[in-house]
Amino acid sequence: LLMPSSWLHNCQQLNILNTFFPLNVLILFLFLRPPPFFVIIIIIIVIIFCVGLFVHFCVFRFVIKFTLVLTMMNSKEKLGAAKGKKKSAFAPRKSKPTQFRYFYERGDFPIALGYDTKGNIIKWKVKDISKLDYHHYLPLFFDGLCETQHPYNFFAEQGVKDLLASGGSQKILPVIPQLIIPIKNALNTRDPIVVARTLKILQHLVNSGPMIGEAMVPYYRQILPILNIFKSRSSNLGDAIAYNQKNRMDIGELIEETLEAFEITGGSDAFINIKYMIPTYESCVLS
Repeated sequence: LLMPSSWLHNCQQLNILNTFFPLNVLILFLFLRPPPFFVIIIIIIVIIFCVGLFVHFCVFRFVIKFTLVLTMMNSKEKLGAAKGKKKSAFAPRKSKPTQFRYFYERGDFPIALGYDTKGNIIKWKVKDISKLDYHHYLPLFFDGLCETQHPYNFFAEQGVKDLLASGGSQKILPVIPQLIIPIKNALNTRDPIVVARTLKILQHLVNSGPMIGEAMVPYYRQILPILNIFKSRSSNLGDAIAYNQKNRMDIGELIEETLEAFEITGGSDAFINIKYMIPTYESCVLS
């Protein structure tokens, strides 16, 4: 339709309309001499198409190559990082935000920070601590043993000690099953400070009243595996003097003291259950 009548007449004479179309176009351009503006427009369109195709091909190849290079670099970095990181059984684990912190910041605990000649103390806002609901408060304070920031760590540790000192077997025994998960979470942090604090609390717990140590025996399988890992972590100073021994921060010694307290207060089945979980433990009662 766009072809001039003179071109159409010439094409009919040459009998080229029935041949292959690209050949027709080539013959038209080479032999029929179309007007200059038409040739210029076609050439410009062809050049733009070729340049666009070339740019698209080059960019596509570059993107693919760049993507492959980045993928290989990332895989090498991850492999190197994986080789460089050696997972240790004694490395501290990050703990999740505790319910103790949430309730403390909300102001649900009847406590306040006080001071005396010995340092920080807890000022209870109730006259008799033993009248508190131990099913509610004691597990929350045990949950706070994972805390490492002040004042949460202080309130959790001192609050547990105050509740254990005032409660007795009547208040503490029914709550023992609720304390196992917070104790296990605190030990699983594998933070030396948190583990040492939890071990001291465990010794205080089993000595808080009669039958409490025996009530802990069924839960040895959940508590003692971490103690078995850290049992050999005693500091060997040789002939040096440990000036901080009054703080009782040696985990190996604390574990030995805790196991002995478990055996003494746990009744006749305590030793065999401890021995099953920690084969290197030697009885302090039978020997």
